[in-house]
Amino acid sequence: MNTHDNFDGQYHFTGKIKTWSLIAIVIGVVTILAGFATGHTQRTFSNLLLMGYYFACVCAAGVMFCAIQYAAQAGWSASVLRLPQAFGKTLPYAALVFIIIVVAGLFTTHTVVIDGKSHVEPYLYARWATKDLIIKGSGIYDPVIYGKSGFLNIPFFLARLIGMLTIYSLFGWLLAKYSNNEDEVGGMKYYNKSYIASAVFLVLFGFTIPVFAFDTTMSLEARWFSTMFGWYNLAGLWVSGLAVMTAFFIILRRQGYYQWITENHLHNMGLFMFAFSVFWTYLWFGQFLLTYYANIPEEAAYFYRRWEPDFKWWFWLNIAINFGSPLLVLMSRDSKRYERTLLTMAILLICGHWLDYFQMIAPGTITPHEHWYQVMSWIEPGVFIGFAGLFTFLVLTALSRFKSLVPKKHPFLQESLHHHI
Repeated sequence: MNTHDNFDGQYHFTGKIKTWSLIAIVIGVVTILAGFATGHTQRTFSNLLLMGYYFACVCAAGVMFCAIQYAAQAGWSASVLRLPQAFGKTLPYAALVFIIIVVAGLFTTHTVVIDGKSHVEPYLYARWATKDLIIKGSGIYDPVIYGKSGFLNIPFFLARLIGMLTIYSLFGWLLAKYSNNEDEVGGMKYYNKSYIASAVFLVLFGFTIPVFAFDTTMSLEARWFSTMFGWYNLAGLWVSGLAVMTAFFIILRRQGYYQWITENHLHNMGLFMFAFSVFWTYLWFGQFLLTYYANIPEEAAYFYRRWEPDFKWWFWLNIAINFGSPLLVLMSRDSKRYERTLLTMAILLICGHWLDYFQMIAPGTITPHEHWYQVMSWIEPGVFIGFAGLFTFLVLTALSRFKSLVPKKHPFLQESLHHHI
């Protein structure tokens, strides 16, 4: 096989395996409507925020994957770039869904009674977006929130959110466009453009993704902050994105696509999942240990709520899944080259990082009287299935619009097709 082979035909994804994803979308829509109709509005909004955030993060991880490969001038990944490029092309839809969820949660309000007084608060970001928090004499006036109101206010918050997601989506579109153009004209022109765009994206992404995490998840606990939280979220974004990509590669390969992917390519994906699971654990433990050791009330409150007896075992299950399982299973060379083991671990990490995101989001979005620690209601799996179906449908649709699953004029294609480690 050489770079002038015709990669159309059997190398074109037809999109015929999307049917089940439509069923999953229907399940999700029914769950969301039933959640609102049965009075579980707070929990439904919480799950929508969780899955909207997860959806956007996994798509952004696809853009990050492409950018890293181009910036590093990596050869092994040249033949597999179409899938993460499809993630990038899906990002605008994920961004739109996430923004709609955030806006709906901010502007849909309900009345709560605190110390005998009624207050109107939004379903999402109530810890800082409730107007009475910054009005002196309101009964719930909070000087800490008032001091942060120059940054945590709805117009500036939405402007940052829309701006960051627009930038990420633009670079995802650019990298896919340059790759398509490269297939048409060949040469190094569009590869060099991809290299420059990737370098710029990684700088912008590195500086803004912590802000994205601060805004969308940390601000749910507006009195609490951690300087490690942004990097901790970046590690989770990267591991969950790698796990989803690995699962897609293996499933598509079983369906007759990506037949040029060998155990050597899978080994690299498994190596990434293992290494960055350890990195995620380092950041998780560093954030937790410093808070636990210092035992400062305004810092410890965040972990105390997640360490209550009814939820404590979920807290440790998070560590067992996201650190213990990849450490025990993926450390050996053989496990990273065995398709079934790697797929099992990818699915496990996808679920594990859902649990991690749940622990970040649920305590700050579900009011105490609703017992947020009772996590296994019917709403959680239903919303998860719906978003998984939406993500799969959009990614496979984007993948089917590429003329070839192989970037057939990528300068490092031969190195990728003959990759061996």
